[in-house]
Amino acid sequence: MRKDSINTEIIVNVHPLEKRVAILEDNRLVELFVERKDRQNPVGNIYKGIVKDVLPGMGAAFIEIGLERTAFLHYSDIVLDFLDVFEDDKPRKRLNPSDSSQIGKLLKPGQEIVVQVHKGPIGSKGARLTGQISVPGKYLVLFPNKNKIAISRKIYSQGERSRIRNILTEVKDPAYGLIVRTEADGADEDDIRNEYKALAKTWRLIEKQLTYAKAPVCVFEENALENYLIRDLFGEHVDRLVIDDKGFYKSIISQLEDISADLIPSVELYKEDSPIFDAWAIEKKIETIFHSRIYLPSGGNIKIEQTEALVAIDINTGSFTGKSHYDETVRKTNIEAAAESARQIRLRDLSGVIVIDFIDMSDEKAKTEVLEILRKGLKRDRAKNKVYPFTDLGMVQVTRKRMRATIMANFSEPCPFCNGSGRIISKDAVTMRIYRWLVRSEYFIRNKRLRINVHPELLNHIKIHNEEFISYRDQIEFSEDSSIRVDQFKVISLPGMEDVTSKYS
Repeated sequence: MRKDSINTEIIVNVHPLEKRVAILEDNRLVELFVERKDRQNPVGNIYKGIVKDVLPGMGAAFIEIGLERTAFLHYSDIVLDFLDVFEDDKPRKRLNPSDSSQIGKLLKPGQEIVVQVHKGPIGSKGARLTGQISVPGKYLVLFPNKNKIAISRKIYSQGERSRIRNILTEVKDPAYGLIVRTEADGADEDDIRNEYKALAKTWRLIEKQLTYAKAPVCVFEENALENYLIRDLFGEHVDRLVIDDKGFYKSIISQLEDISADLIPSVELYKEDSPIFDAWAIEKKIETIFHSRIYLPSGGNIKIEQTEALVAIDINTGSFTGKSHYDETVRKTNIEAAAESARQIRLRDLSGVIVIDFIDMSDEKAKTEVLEILRKGLKRDRAKNKVYPFTDLGMVQVTRKRMRATIMANFSEPCPFCNGSGRIISKDAVTMRIYRWLVRSEYFIRNKRLRINVHPELLNHIKIHNEEFISYRDQIEFSEDSSIRVDQFKVISLPGMEDVTSKYS
């Protein structure tokens, strides 16, 4: 049953180098997910790792799990379920949570350990790990070596809670614990049973790998896009899921047949010639993610500045002067800004402490209205967030849990010209832009010779990482041009030397 009247569509664009998922609410882009071949999101992945170093003074250990940097395991995140730990020839039954110096008695360099990534790497920091292992599904989360059934507090009906508990009590292995997710509210009994069986089977396969695979190794990849799409994004609240790749489409249908067959009619295969993100005008919407200033319908604007510690969102009336008095102008600007701030927080996956500097208002009723719009905009956000009341300085604080690497981190890299104070579009992202330009213009450039001018660094990057792209068509040649920025490219039609870049951008 639909819980609101918002029209929600999920659009999936698949390419050998990357997969992109866009979520549209009433035709507005609210979330964007990117999975790159060389930039997998490790959060939720389960690893058989090797202890590299133990630091009792920090109450932590560094674990080699096969990522670029060693990962970090704090004493408070250690769970004994998968550790054979002995002291004085007697097994330790529990940890003293206040004595992190004990970590040296639990872990030794060279020891193998089962861990799951709790937070992904950021900047120079490695991933943060936990010893509490779980395997998530659409309706359930399975915990090996536990026994309890816990049900989401957002399932309010006692009758529904009892129904779900009875279903799981009948089918559950005593060696497994379960958390019932909110999505299970009203779910068909067979769907719940089938998912439990699928999760139990997944864990048995993981156990085999933990026994035989050589560390460091990933034994479970939680964020493979197919899994994330079905588990967290697609549900009854979604009107359409449109996919432009036949193989990916078949994979989604196959998984839905096992757990949620009733959702299959909402899945469509896109068969048109034009790129799918162009058909929904998503490509243009993505461009705005890299703008620090976003313009509001009335003429006002918001400016977003990110630092390592917090995010600042500043609201301005801009060119909007209103039709009557100043208070109404401010109220309308702040209302639009609240809705847009909520959308940008979700779209950019802004996290930590977010400070929104609204234009000063003296009317308490108007302040309440602005807060309600901001909270409503964040209500559909999957990340845990909290909106605090206006401070005496007219600012609103929002706290939000980080779910993944930000879109800015995925699409950009530190600018080499400003010593890291800013960012430019990454070489991978520019390469994909060139590819999409060629796809978009395919009909118009047929039988024409083209030269694509790029910065020497970008050309070198393409040769190393995307060699097959250089020979994409016999009619195309790449040329170095030091006068072009690393994040740009120029397409020249030969032999007339006409710049046709903007014609199909």
